[in-house]
Amino acid sequence: MRAIVLVLDGCGAGAAPDAAEFGDREPASTIHHVWEATGGFHAPNLANVGFLAACGIGPFDLADIGKPHSYARLQPLSKGGKDSVVGHWEMMGIELEHAFPTFPHGFPPELINEFEARIGRKVIGNRPASGTQIIQELADTHAQTGSPIVYTSADSVFQVAANEAVIPVEELYQICEAARDLCRGDFEVQRVIARPFVGANGKYDRTERRRDYPLAPAHNLVDDLGDVYGIGVVPELFGHRGFRDIPRTQSNAEHEKSLLTALESDARFIFANFEDFDMRYGHRNDVPGFARCLEAFDHTLERILAALKDDDLLILTADHGNDPTTISTDHSREYVPCVAIGPHVPFSGDISGFRQVGKLVSEHLLPTI
Repeated sequence: MRAIVLVLDGCGAGAAPDAAEFGDREPASTIHHVWEATGGFHAPNLANVGFLAACGIGPFDLADIGKPHSYARLQPLSKGGKDSVVGHWEMMGIELEHAFPTFPHGFPPELINEFEARIGRKVIGNRPASGTQIIQELADTHAQTGSPIVYTSADSVFQVAANEAVIPVEELYQICEAARDLCRGDFEVQRVIARPFVGANGKYDRTERRRDYPLAPAHNLVDDLGDVYGIGVVPELFGHRGFRDIPRTQSNAEHEKSLLTALESDARFIFANFEDFDMRYGHRNDVPGFARCLEAFDHTLERILAALKDDDLLILTADHGNDPTTISTDHSREYVPCVAIGPHVPFSGDISGFRQVGKLVSEHLLPTI
């Protein structure tokens, strides 16, 4: 008996009632808007299990896939923000009452000065920006000076970008560890993120060696279950607490391979994040790319469905939105789709709280542990 939770990062299902409070200036509906903007995409498995219907696409009748399944939309309740940390934490039972600090005008001099003294380098940037844009803008200066690029976003993040040929990635990780240590009190951002990139002469690309340094979460379902097989960024979001020590995967293709390996293991709870939707396409407002990514994941889903056992519970959901059809390149505060496949109590409509995911997992696994 296993529970498998697959998070399609950034695949929101419509603006949440409090979206304006989180800075959303346009009504977001990530998957529905991608469908409309592209004239539809080919994802029969996502349609058959109800994922597309949960996003307002259809109507589709649920197909007979040989297993019980139902779908709903989950409304975010946590006030911590609208990013992956908050979304995953809420799934596992952590609902934050207050937002983490954001820095719409960049980080204050007292923090930057202390950071520069700690790492022995001056920094450049220090403003809210799209990661791909600020790297293209400042990479040449970074190469000339050796100064890391510091930036933030609408989320509570302190991001540090560096060309791997200028600052080796292990040193970049040390720089980010210093930032994590300094970002306390009024500066206690939810997450510090290392953003390595490569390239020269005006052509730069972020690599897949990103690393996240979030705050430690409160006690949650992961702690209760333990020995969780975490795929992608998930273990980092929980400070690796309660997770098996397995190789870090960095793309949807790598996550799929790790997931198939996990399904052949003795793991009882598999918790995976597929971030390419968000990282590669949502933040870059690449609508066709987002659609292609959904089509590629549909083939992954086909393989996963074929590998399920009769007593497995599979949950497909998301952690927030990232609507590539809007002007913004930031996350969006959205309902998320939730599909449950396997033995479970059928559900439908709109449900308050991402903790419904953890509720289904705990009801499935805890009585047998």
